[in-house]
This record gives sequence, C-alpha cells and structure tokens, in this order.
Amino acid sequence: MPVITDVVIAGGGPNGLMLACELSLAGLRPTVLERLPEPSAEPKANGLLGQVVRMADHRGLHERLSGSSEPPVPNSAYFMFAAMSLDLGLLADSPVYALPVPQHRIVEVLTERATELGVDLRRGHELVGLSQDEDTVTLDVSHHANGTYRMQARYVVGADGGHSATRKLSGIGFPGISYDRTTTRTAHVTLPEGWVDPATGALDVPGYGTVLPFAPHRTDRGGFTYAPLPGHPPLINTLEWDQPQPDGPMSLDELRASIRRVLDAELPVGPPTGDGPHVLRRLIGGNTRVAERFRDGRVFLVGDAAHVYASGGGPGLNLGLQDAVNLGWKLAAEIRGTAPAGLLDSYDTERRQAATRMVMNAQAQSALLAPGSDVTALRRLFTELLGRRDTVQHLADLVAGSDVRYDMGVSDAHPLTGRFAPDLTLRTATGTVRLAELTRTARPLLLDLTDGAAAARALADRHDRLDIVTAHPRSLTPARSSTPAPSAAPTPAVLLLRPDCYVAWASDSPHPGPDELAALRTAAHRWFGPPSPRATAHPTATREPARRPATA
Repeated sequence: MPVITDVVIAGGGPNGLMLACELSLAGLRPTVLERLPEPSAEPKANGLLGQVVRMADHRGLHERLSGSSEPPVPNSAYFMFAAMSLDLGLLADSPVYALPVPQHRIVEVLTERATELGVDLRRGHELVGLSQDEDTVTLDVSHHANGTYRMQARYVVGADGGHSATRKLSGIGFPGISYDRTTTRTAHVTLPEGWVDPATGALDVPGYGTVLPFAPHRTDRGGFTYAPLPGHPPLINTLEWDQPQPDGPMSLDELRASIRRVLDAELPVGPPTGDGPHVLRRLIGGNTRVAERFRDGRVFLVGDAAHVYASGGGPGLNLGLQDAVNLGWKLAAEIRGTAPAGLLDSYDTERRQAATRMVMNAQAQSALLAPGSDVTALRRLFTELLGRRDTVQHLADLVAGSDVRYDMGVSDAHPLTGRFAPDLTLRTATGTVRLAELTRTARPLLLDLTDGAAAARALADRHDRLDIVTAHPRSLTPARSSTPAPSAAPTPAVLLLRPDCYVAWASDSPHPGPDELAALRTAAHRWFGPPSPRATAHPTATREPARRPATA
C-alpha cells in the first residue's frame, strides 16, 4: 500500500509556507513541493499592510519579521488611496497597520518556522500531473535531479502563483480582465545629494516640488512614487498610460525619461549602492482575475493561484496569507474527523468575499489614477469627500481589509461577530497578557469574563477542542480597535474565537442567561463540531490565563 500524505502543498512561497505552519500547529505534517531549488532572491512585495499584520502578531510572527518585541502599532498619520491622502488622524482607531519587510525575508522567517514545526519541505520538486477520485489525489512530481515520481495525498493545495499548475491541472477557470494600456517601471536608485530632507524624508524635485515618501503622486501624465525602504536604496516607481512598446531590457535611462514625462522635471537618478538584489523592472499591463472556484473536490487554491490583481505585489500577498490561515484549521479539522458539515465549503465562501473586495479596491484605484481631465475632476470631488471622517474610515477599512465580516450564522449578531478579534489586554495578578498572545496555538479560544465563569462552564465538555481562558470581569482592557464597528461597543464579556482569530460569537452580558449560553453552545457546535465522546465536563481550574511565549 502506498503511503498517503494528508496534505501536499504545491508552492513554497509565503502562502504555501504559512499554510504548512498552520497545518503543523494543528498536528499534521504537510509536504511542501517547491519548484525552485533555492528561495527566490527576486525583489517582490515590500511588506505587509493592514489586517494581515495583526494576523502575523496573533501567530507570534510579528516579532520575527519586525525585529522588535513591541506589538504592532497602527498608522495614525496619513495613508494614500489612489494617490489621494487619507488623514488617519481623523479616526479614533486607525485600522492601517504596516510592516515594511521584503518578501524574501518573509519567506526566510516562514521557512525557519516551518522547519521548527517539522514540515516536509522539498525544494526542486515541481507538480507536473494531478488527478483525483473520491478518496485521494494522485500527483506526478518532477525532481530536477532524480526525474519524476508519484505520490498520493488526501488533499492538495495550490499555492503556486498566478500561473498555477495546480489550477490548470484541475481545470479551474481563471476569468478576469487583462490590461495592456499601462507601463510600470520600478528600480532601486541613488538620488542626488541634498535632494532628500533628512528631517521628513521628503524628496524635493526642482521644477516639480516636494514628494513625500511612500505617497504616490498622480499627474495628468502618469504616476510617481518614492519609497525609501529601511536598509535598502530608495525605490522609484513610475506609471504611464498608452506608451509605445519599449525595445530591449529595462535601464536607468529609460526610467529617467519616464520620470521626465510624468513629472515634467529632471530627476538624475543613479545606480544603487550596496548589496542586492536590486530591482530594475518594467511591467507592461497586468491582470485582475479570480478563480471560478477556490475548491475542486480535494484540491484547493490559495493566494495568487486563486486571485491576482493588476496592482500586483503587496495586496496579493496580504490576501494570500489570510487565505492560508482561513483554510489551515478547516482542513485539519476535516482530516481529524472533527469538522462539522460544510466547514470546508466555507473556505471558498469566505475568501471569495475577501477577494471580491480586493478586486473592487484595485479597480477603483486604477480608475482614479488614470489620465484625463474627467478623472481629475472626479479626484477633486473625492478630495472634498476625504475631509469627512466616515469616508476616511470606510476607505481605510477597505485598504486594510478590516471591513471583511464573515457570516457566522447568528441572527442579531454582536457587532464583533464575524470580525477579526479586537485588540484586548488581560490584566492579572501576575501581570498582563494580550489576547494576541493567547492565539499562538492556532486553536479555538473561549475568553470568559463573566461573573462566575458561566461561559467556561457551558463549554467545559469541549476542553479538548478549544482553549478556555477565564479572568476577572474588570481585568480586561481594550487596546486599539482594528474593526469599524466595535470601537463604540462595550468591552465584551464573552468572546468565542475560531483558530483564524475571527469572532464566532460574542456577548456583553456579565450574567449570560440560559438562552445566551445555548446560543454559545450552538456557535461552538457550528464551527468546531459536537463534543468529543471522550471529553468530560470539568470546572475551569484557574481564572488566570497562562502567558505563552511569542513563538509558541
């Protein structure tokens, strides 16, 4: 009998590695097939933005990626939407978190984590054939040195990019829109001495004016961005429409000419200094596409295999990492035999919702960046609207992805239900612990601050399925909220979190009655299945949550 692997993941980039870590935390040992023999050094995304930064914190990855033990802090100054400034200072709680870290470093950190968790990572192995029946998926895998071999798995996940072999071999369509009007040029450069303000980091271009760092500029002729990323030479980007097809490879002379056309000013950029790899890239057009389905029987898609955006880079990575966290615990529950009916199907439903929002975001920003006096007039109107706090909140939530709210099947739901867990800090007799530190196990979590630990007793027969943390009702304090609705709501007395840190059920009542406790049990059954016959109800032994290490 051939050995059947529980899960094979095609693609060892950030999304595939993140999924492998999630499955490993759930007790599985997935196999990752990566075509490249070594991690790619090609510069791609420059960091993480929005909800995914908090997700990384909830898995203990933020400290590794940032190099700081401090928790993530949101940007409360300004951000951009289609090169128009969002005054985040208008908001009580900004949802825009940023973590500047190059993609190759993200891969490095996730590889380290996957290795610690015992993931079977096979570099130089490429998926070349796939078929499935009711019970297994059969894969043909090509190894660069040893030829082709066959393996079987209960499930296969394609995390193999926009040109996904998994998607193509499964016959999943990839409808969308191709763009051919735009030319994007990006390069690491050196800038003339004295042209950058050391106090503000702003670039002063004679004949044009001041360009703030990381703030896209739009002119009637195109777009320009200056990004002084820490530890790297400045990154310059231009965007133009309807340019003739250039000949030959990208060059700095080509970038200088593009800057001249866009800004109507000279910016004499030079070659970058220091160790590479350095970006020198031209991109013609782009694609915005979403797969017809994210699941085909025993095959799933995550990241760029499921959705790509003309803007490329960061937005796709932010969305893909969250795909991985959404799918991991559901797939593990199915394999362990504890998944309630329909749990795996909820992956497509929930992540398609998030992908659709990102499509709207990408296409709307692209339209507002286009040249023309009509677009300029529309931007003037938008600028007026951006003086309104509710407009800034709406767009900031869209950019950050914190506007995504899953349907948890609860009528008249609490404002937190369906949203990512709020930032909360538990204060105990022995110190403080953040809610984010209690989710590092990737298990369901019940947080009970009711009088008498009523919620914990109601779910005590599920202690083998979820972590139960109780604390004194006044020991919980809100930190910064990252969701649009809950900031004005009372501090919850009960939170039931799924492993992906989304709230399955919540209540503000310190004295939940029989109906509320019954609703809590229904929510636990809906997402985590019935109690195990082997589990026995027992009273909660402590009201002090145990602090877990940041990388647990």
